Amino acid sequence: MSTDAEPAPGPAPGPTPSAAGGILAGQSLLDRWLHISLVVLVVASVARYLQGHGLGDQAEVVLPGAAVLLIAYAAGRRLIGTAAVVWLAAVVACWTVLALIAPSFSWAAVPLVFLALRVLRFRWAVGVTVFLVAVVAVAWSRMTGLADPTVLLGPVCVAVLAVTAYRALERDAATRRMLLVELEAAQDEVADAERRAGVVAERARLSREIHDSVAQGLTSINLLLQAADQEWESRPADARDHVDQAATMARSSLDEARRVVRDLAPAELAGGSALVTAVRQVAEDVAATTGLDIPVHVHGEPHEVGGRVATAVVRTLRGALANVAEHAGATTAVTSLTFHEGGVALDVRDDGAGFDPADLKESDGLRGHGLAGMRARARLLGGDLVIESAPGEGTVVAASFAAAQLGAEEPRG
Repeated sequence: MSTDAEPAPGPAPGPTPSAAGGILAGQSLLDRWLHISLVVLVVASVARYLQGHGLGDQAEVVLPGAAVLLIAYAAGRRLIGTAAVVWLAAVVACWTVLALIAPSFSWAAVPLVFLALRVLRFRWAVGVTVFLVAVVAVAWSRMTGLADPTVLLGPVCVAVLAVTAYRALERDAATRRMLLVELEAAQDEVADAERRAGVVAERARLSREIHDSVAQGLTSINLLLQAADQEWESRPADARDHVDQAATMARSSLDEARRVVRDLAPAELAGGSALVTAVRQVAEDVAATTGLDIPVHVHGEPHEVGGRVATAVVRTLRGALANVAEHAGATTAVTSLTFHEGGVALDVRDDGAGFDPADLKESDGLRGHGLAGMRARARLLGGDLVIESAPGEGTVVAASFAAAQLGAEEPRG
């Protein structure tokens, strides 16, 4: 390979020349036809010589010379490196003697050009090609006794075209190898980026699940225990009720934490009626804990939903009611669950203080993670979450989930 077109290292779509070989090194099919062509042309040249000269003239040199050429070629065709270069020089020297004696051997220069391209680096192979063309021109000029321009220019043009064509093929092959290496590197970078994005997405998902399940449960338990502590002496019966509710909430939170760890959607929520029951249960639990009035309205005919969608509805409701209890200063949070063809929607409307949605921060620690997490969960399942609010006018949180997410589980991660 020439120094001005060294290919980039890396895997290639075809055979790659060895460090000491030429642009055609390693081409097994070409090697096979190279062997056949050289033998056929040498034998034909011998036959042509015998046809014109018989066993007289210089047959005692031509016939042994042809035999030596074939034997030398066969003996060293598997050599590589410096040994191959020395062998090529010996074969070319033997052919040169034969071509000058019997110009019919000039045809054997064609496979010798390809042999030089297989063994030598490009620049050296060009030099050998020029030498072979010169020998052919001299041999035929000696035979005809005049300087025939076609004899000189014909082989030169053939050699230039052949060498230039294979030089172009070499450069194309080097370019393809370089592009292949770059493509593989780009594919590796894309795969790494996808893995990193998957890790980030999974962490965000787990953060949302923990926030809207375990964290909300712990918040409710804390409120219940604080209420029990305040009423322990004045109203012991109510205090015991609060403790019982806290124990129930603790068991529920433990079950939810186990679901998060196992990354399993609760199968009992897959049916529409089961989802309605779960929504009503969440509303009752929050109402009992916070004192909010949480009426639940169901619209449409309950139908089968996917486990991930049902879980998202329940956790979105839990997060929205927790925000109402903690931030809104509301007395009522009307919850609406709407089943429509191929979809489900959840609306939570409170009569609290409201706020300006433009001032909402995407993340402000664990507490501010709620609305952003609910929106991310809805979008992950093909839906969206909309917040409508104004100072003094309460807040509406409306979450919808796309039909494509119903009746089938989302892939994990």
